[in-house]
Amino acid sequence: MTDDPLPKPATPDGRRVLIVHAHPEPRSFTAAMRDVAVETLRARGDAVVISDLYADGFDAVVKAADFPERRDPDYLTVALEQRHADESGTLPPDIRRELDRLLWADLVIFSFPLFWFSVPAILKGWIDRVLVSGRCYGGRRFYDRGGLRGKTGLLALTMGGRAHMVASGGVHGPLEDMLRPLLQGTLGYVGMRVLPPFVAHHVPYISDEARRAILADYRAFLETLDALEPLPMPALDAFDDQMRPLG
Repeated sequence: MTDDPLPKPATPDGRRVLIVHAHPEPRSFTAAMRDVAVETLRARGDAVVISDLYADGFDAVVKAADFPERRDPDYLTVALEQRHADESGTLPPDIRRELDRLLWADLVIFSFPLFWFSVPAILKGWIDRVLVSGRCYGGRRFYDRGGLRGKTGLLALTMGGRAHMVASGGVHGPLEDMLRPLLQGTLGYVGMRVLPPFVAHHVPYISDEARRAILADYRAFLETLDALEPLPMPALDAFDDQMRPLG
């Protein structure tokens, strides 16, 4: 563990919440959504920790220097070196801090603007460096057998496009298809229970009144998290030892 103190929930049913926030502008609407989340969740007794990746200067690049005591000094295999570094206690301090926060959390909220149908590079780097092999996934430890099973993941994102642009038949196609690498290929893959995302549409172009309405909707969404049905994910019992579907 790091020296980073992690708070306890204020009430017996309080959750431990990590918000991984990735926006370069501190006054952005994405930051306003983050602040609404902090206020709403703490009001119900949850303990909340924020990883503000831009403010923290998080290093997004996986590199050999992440592994000062290599298992194989001649050839870098990131997944194997992540596993070795975690087991040997040699992960760099920034990764160790974020991994400790992740393992502490019951609920992880990813707060970000949509960039090129995906996340900002700094958040992709957090995923690459912090979801370490062996601890979070590896071998047959994925989906319902993933290393982070028991945790819940939520995407809370902003975008410039209108809702009809990311609907079925829309110019960009369904938002669910756009977010599948995150919802299934990341959160679901490591075993999280994945909630439907909250999306704020067209935010650079709408009125302040409309933005306030979105923040109110987000607050109401957060207050009903326990009632939300998670998204369906594969179950490995439906596949054979070569991951071919049974039946």
